[in-house]
Amino acid sequence: MSTKVERNYLEINSLKELKKLNFFPDDCYIDLSDPADFQINKFFYKNIGKDHRWTDRLVWTDKQWIGYISDQKVRTYILKKADEFAGYFELIFHKERKETEIAYLGLLKEYQNKKLGSFLLTSAIKNSFLENTNRVWVHTCSLDHKHALNNYISRGMKIYKTESVSI
Repeated sequence: MSTKVERNYLEINSLKELKKLNFFPDDCYIDLSDPADFQINKFFYKNIGKDHRWTDRLVWTDKQWIGYISDQKVRTYILKKADEFAGYFELIFHKERKETEIAYLGLLKEYQNKKLGSFLLTSAIKNSFLENTNRVWVHTCSLDHKHALNNYISRGMKIYKTESVSI
């Protein structure tokens, strides 16, 4: 049986379009995962994705994970709250097109609905524009967290394409 999914593609074309965030958690910080560690990406992908039907990477071997995170275009940032893993985002830099894709962004279940998603997304957008980027884009769908689309729009991203797909 297939499921109908609504997918939205969003973009922001300048750091000036980023809407200010008035929430700054004092016990949270975001760091680049350096050196890259595929186990971190795999952990977040499985644990965040299980509630949102992220399935394409579940069949990846460790070698595939290592190949992915070793690519110079990919950077992973970790959100920690009081030194505990809370969430992450993966950025893919397409330097030839001067754009950045927010490939994955999410919070572990116990950290959701605490405004940390806005904090995380703001950091993803800011870090994207540090790399001579003219455009940051992402896609989200109706299987993602119920506040995902509103979070992107609230930070200043605009929908440029929508589609319905069956999975």
